[in-house]
This record gives sequence, C-alpha cells and structure tokens, in this order.
Amino acid sequence: MADKLFFSRDTKVFITYTSATGNLNKAWSVPVLDGFSFSQSTNTSEITLNEMANASGVSRRGRQMFTDSYAPAEWSFSTYVRPFVSAGSPTLANGVAGAASTTHAVEEVLWANFLGAGTYDATNNDFSEFTHGNAGAGLDITFANSNVAKLGTFDLIFMLGTGSTYRIKGCCVNEASLDFDIDGIATINWSGMGSIIEDIEDLIVRANDAPNAQTSPSTGMGSLWVDSNSAGKYLFIAQAASGNANWERAIDEGSTSADTSNFIRNRLTSLAVTNTSGVAGFQTSYDVVLTGGNVTFSNNMTYLTPETLGVVNQPLGHVTGTRSVSGSFTCYLGADTSSGVDSSSDLFEDIIESTDTITNDFGLAFSVGGAAATPGLVVTVPQAHLEVPTHSLDDVISLEVNFHGLPTDINTADEATIKYKGTTL
Repeated sequence: MADKLFFSRDTKVFITYTSATGNLNKAWSVPVLDGFSFSQSTNTSEITLNEMANASGVSRRGRQMFTDSYAPAEWSFSTYVRPFVSAGSPTLANGVAGAASTTHAVEEVLWANFLGAGTYDATNNDFSEFTHGNAGAGLDITFANSNVAKLGTFDLIFMLGTGSTYRIKGCCVNEASLDFDIDGIATINWSGMGSIIEDIEDLIVRANDAPNAQTSPSTGMGSLWVDSNSAGKYLFIAQAASGNANWERAIDEGSTSADTSNFIRNRLTSLAVTNTSGVAGFQTSYDVVLTGGNVTFSNNMTYLTPETLGVVNQPLGHVTGTRSVSGSFTCYLGADTSSGVDSSSDLFEDIIESTDTITNDFGLAFSVGGAAATPGLVVTVPQAHLEVPTHSLDDVISLEVNFHGLPTDINTADEATIKYKGTTL
C-alpha cells in the first residue's frame, strides 16, 4: 500500500520556456484555483472477426486492439486577474517581473502565448506582444500579432507536492474565458493542449539554499531545483552548463505578497454600450447595468499527429483555426421613464425591429472592477454584433444578450483589446 498521498491543495504550477537548443531559459509561477485538470488519452484501432461457423460449429469471435497514437494532452485551470506595478530591479533570485513602475499581470505569460509567439525579451523583461506602460498607462494587450498559423508554445509543470511532478511539453493556449460572477473575484478560465505528459524524475529538491550556491550532480543547464522551505515553494532553473550554476527563480511578483490589493471585485464592473458606427435605427448609447456576463476568446486550435503504422505516434504540434471573440451579458429588463435615457428595453426593441440591418455594430467596453478602478481590467470589443436578446422570466425579468466580436475587415486582427490597470503592492 502506498504510504504517501498527494493533495491538490499542495499543487504549484509553473510555466517554463525552452530555447532553440532545448535548454530551459525562463520560468513563471502561475497560482491556480481548485478545479485544475490535465490528462492524455490514446487513439486506438479495433479489429474484429465476423465469420460463419465451420463444420464443427465453431465461429471465431475474438478481437484485437492496437494503440495508434497519443491524443494531445489537455489541460485547464483558472487564475485570478491580478495586475500590479512592478517594484523593478529584477535579479536571478528575486522573481521580479520587470522594470520599476511598469504594469504587469501575474497571468501575462498566458496572454503572450494566446495572442502571439510569446516572445520574451530577457533584456527588457517584457513580451513583445505587449506595451508595458507605467501605472497610469497600464498594460495594453492587442490581437495584432495573432494572424499566424502557429502561436507560442511552452512547458507546463504541475508540482503535486514534493515528490510528484509532471511536465506537459509543447503546450499552447486554446481558450481564455472571463466570467463576471457578480459576487466573485475576477477570474480567467484557461484551457489548451500539449504534446506529451512526462513524469519528472530528476527534479532537485533542496531547502533554504541560496540560488548561486546550489551544487548538485545535475547542475547542467536546464536542470530544475525546487526550494521547499517553509516560506513557500519556488522553482529555479539552471542557466550555466556546469559548476555552481546561476539558478534563476521563477517570476512570481504580484502573487506571493501578503498584500491582496491587486484582486478585482466583479460587483464593481460596468458596461458601456455605444452605437459607434452610427447605424440607423439605433440610439447613440444604452444604459445597461450588468447582472452577469462572459467574454470568451478562442484560437480553435488543432493538433497534428502522424499516422505511421507499427509505432505509437505522438502529436507534432498545433495549428491555429479561426480566431473568435464572443460572449454574453445579462441585465434586468428596464425602462427609464423620467430622464429619457435609452435602457435595456430600448436595446431589445431596436435590435428586434432592425430587419434591414444585416450586421449591427456596437462598441462594448467591459470595465471589470469599475471604469476608473485601479486595479482593473478593461475589455473593449469595438465592433460587436449583438443577437436578439432573450428574456428570462424570473421574479425580476431580465435579458441575456449574446455578442460576437468582429474585426474591422476580415484581414485585420482587432476584434478586441485588453488593458490591465495595476496597483503598487
């Protein structure tokens, strides 16, 4: 009987980058919520017999099973939205994200790989897909680099307590879903795929060692070391080929501080609905107060796997599909009878009566945490096509409106923009 069990509450998740030579060169700590998962299955073929009886009345009824290939590994987890203003002066050992006063997010490495190649500039400590502005300007994320056939890849490491660690190689981010739970904290649900799940057996586990003093027979470039002291569990990666390696700590700024002021409360979220294109039959803007909603970004990835006979084939990698931005928002059905402001009932009326409008065009701006909040997250969908709202006949009648974020034209990648507004911890 096993004398040691592992508990999901002890799990630590890290994202690591691999250089062109196959050596680890950067890592991020990604705090996840309960409910994470990862798995991999096989694709099999079955051969059966179907024949009549012989002279003795015998009919063979056996079958054979063959493993053709591994299906892509699948993973999913949720993270809180946690923007912050970096303290600056990153070193090998302090886990700082970037230059002083620049805006970052704990989960930014996932956005970098979702929207582009995830190119990290170790000199400037930022991603080329982003604009890391100061505390006032915020962190700007766009889709400008996403019109490619292959996006960024990385390795996911799930450390299920000391002694059991799994690595999913060649991961990509397929979907990111932002939910507006009115009584919750702003959360993004991430999911994606990878090539293969490995059980890491050569992980070095040490406690209370200074990074530059770590010595071990496995100090070759790319080795992994876990500091399992009482203060927490941090992943270090070796940056030198031999001797006392330069161990670089995973970036974890913004997630390890006792200061929780960079969490965002959904209840303060607001929505601006505007008729930005001036389509006839619609009002300039609508006063809509949210009761809930969702924005989902998807790359619609496909993994390619060879089909050679006689071997168990492994997935090669991903290709992108149609990029999509969609979601929904809910609000009470209301009418403003005093100030003349166009409300949710007017929005329903205008959409249902717009029989001559093939594609309507609204600007949506979801200010998660509040329009002027710091920290905050603003998701802007400048060209949103709204479907006819549906009624929910509860005690208080409400509307649900589905929307689709569309680009300016079919060749342009501008369906949405994302802005993080960070706070100093």
